Order: sequence, then C-alpha cells, then structure tokens
Amino acid sequence: MNWQQSMLQWHGDQPAIRILSNSIRVFDTKAPEKEKESSYHTFLVGLLTGNTDWVVRSNVEAGEGFADIIIEPEDPDAGIIRELKYSKEANGLEKACEKAIEQIKDRRYSEYLINDGRHNITLYGIAFYKKRSKAVVEKISS
Repeated sequence: MNWQQSMLQWHGDQPAIRILSNSIRVFDTKAPEKEKESSYHTFLVGLLTGNTDWVVRSNVEAGEGFADIIIEPEDPDAGIIRELKYSKEANGLEKACEKAIEQIKDRRYSEYLINDGRHNITLYGIAFYKKRSKAVVEKISS
C-alpha cells in the first residue's frame, strides 16, 4: 500500500499515522490554541495533494458551512470529507473525532459531493494532540 492509499484508508495505526508521527515535532504544535488545527490541516492537505488522481479542496463551502477537506477521487461515484479537530489532551481524541463526524453531518457537507453526482461518500473525523492522532471513519450512501 502506498502512502496515498493509506491516506484514503486512514484507520488506527496505518502508515499515514506513522508519517504524521515521524514528521511533526512537538515544537511544531506550539501555536496559539486557535491556530493549532491549522498546522495539521496544512500538513494533511500537502500530503493528500501528492495523489494526482484526486482533486483535493481545502476549506470548501459546503452545505451550511465550510468543510476542512473534500476529496474527489478518480472514481466518479466516490467522495471523501475530512473534518479535523485539535484535542486539548490525549484522552480527548476519540470525542474530538466524534465531534468532527457530527459536524460533517449536522452542517450537511456531503451535499457538495452529492450535487457533483458522488454518492459513495466516506467521512473522516480526525483529531490531533501534539504528535498523536486518531481517526473515526464512516461511510454513507445517498
């Protein structure tokens, strides 16, 4: 599995988590509280744009808000929505992931992909704390 495939299937301790852990330094996470998520966001967008078969969009106006990252893979029926959250502590990663998934659903970000004819959509709630990260993945079909 190459790193692009691992980013598409970010679960538990997949290679993407190792890339993050090996690339981010604790110093990199020393930003004001309101800016911490932005560092991870930029890093992740940079990794994802390495796959030339994907259209990767950042801070996309979708539904009733702005989705952090929307990916349109080569498969015309597939779509990916990633919402990122920064957790103030390591034991809050799971809750932050769930909050991200809720936000995707509550603000109807999937409408962006559905309006583009994409109906096999994967949602990722991704949370970060220093060099740690966690992802919750959910699939929806419309």
